[in-house]
Amino acid sequence: MYARLSSVLFPVAALLFLGAIFWGYQEHQEKNSILIKAENQYQRAFHDLSHHMNRLQDELGQTLAVSSASHGAQRKGLANVWRLTSQAQNEINQLPLTMLPFNHAESFLSRINDFAYKASIRDLNKQPLSDGEMKTLKSLFASSGDINKELGKIQDAVIQNRLRWMDVETALASEHNPHDNTIIDGFRTMNKKIGEYPEIDWGPSAMNQPRKYTAASLSGKTMSPAEIRAKAESFLGYRELGAGQMTVSETGGKTSFKAYTVTIPTSAGHRVQLEYTQKGGHLLWYMNTRAVHSRKLNFDTARNKASNFLVRSQYRNMAPVSYDEYDHVAVFSYAGVKNGVRMYNDKVTVRVALDNGEIVGLQATDHVFADQVLTPGKPKMSREAAVKRLNPEFRVQDYSLAVVENDARKPVLVHEFVGKINGGTYRIYLNADTGEEESIEKVPDSVKPIYQT
Repeated sequence: MYARLSSVLFPVAALLFLGAIFWGYQEHQEKNSILIKAENQYQRAFHDLSHHMNRLQDELGQTLAVSSASHGAQRKGLANVWRLTSQAQNEINQLPLTMLPFNHAESFLSRINDFAYKASIRDLNKQPLSDGEMKTLKSLFASSGDINKELGKIQDAVIQNRLRWMDVETALASEHNPHDNTIIDGFRTMNKKIGEYPEIDWGPSAMNQPRKYTAASLSGKTMSPAEIRAKAESFLGYRELGAGQMTVSETGGKTSFKAYTVTIPTSAGHRVQLEYTQKGGHLLWYMNTRAVHSRKLNFDTARNKASNFLVRSQYRNMAPVSYDEYDHVAVFSYAGVKNGVRMYNDKVTVRVALDNGEIVGLQATDHVFADQVLTPGKPKMSREAAVKRLNPEFRVQDYSLAVVENDARKPVLVHEFVGKINGGTYRIYLNADTGEEESIEKVPDSVKPIYQT
């Protein structure tokens, strides 16, 4: 009986075994095909990025080379700069860099893009490029050369060592050592170098120009170091701060306002730092420099941690508008809310460690120096009428009334629409009285809007 049973089961088992091998082989082939396709897409995006950045430097050089009286040639050059930076931004968004702190490079390209666009569409015959804007172009030309050198180093390493972008994804997803990768190190170095560039005067063509903060807008008395120490202890709570000694030092001697920096070296080997204004003792920022090695919290838990922290710290009537994530830290941006209207001049950013939910950073400078708008007012144009001004292909995902600053740094009430078109996410701000477009912002792929409606 066993012999007959074996004669039946053995062929069946053999067929099943061969079938499993064949299925596994097919799965392996399909997986390899997907990986090869993804790798090819990454390689194409990177080499296109390098090509367009080289062309960007050439275009900036050519724009500088033409006569200041050749307004048509200047306009053409600036339009090409705008087009090339748009292409470079798109290619960066195609690379697996979303978990990297690449904010300086993305912001730098965004500022060039905005500067070139605004300058190219204005009447240069009536409003030619100023001396300051020409100086800015020279600075951009030099900076683009530095960026291309760094990109060239990465490109040489990729070609010579046959580096794979799929290894970048693996390294970024690894909880053990996400920094051990030549490509990652190269992009980190580039981002750091861009962040160290001196502040550029972007002139009247650029929006979001750097704000100048002065003590005149601050309320309160002049604080002593002892009072600042007490504020820091209260903010951090009565918990063990570590073996280090808290120090309070005065900073900002050459700026338009003075501040105190509080430093606490901890027993774990990292530092906790805070900065307060001398006038009024307003907290500008807080940073805990400890490393975060793992991600255990989901988005909702991290957002709740950030929101509860703001309430405990007396930052009330703030709504989350976007978040980013890198190095196992969630970064939430909040805007003030008044009468149901988002006040984008009043912003704070909260950093949440995703291993245990600890708040490891706060940036509140914009909140401290925010212009006080007594009332946002009411729109003359309805939401329904404003929607008709949008591109029919624009798919609205969120809406709010908001107050933003126009080119003249004056607060203006707008209809804010967040949505998708052409594969990207954008924020569009339409004047709530006239329906005219105040500004449009492309949201980087690494930054996720937080929808309220």
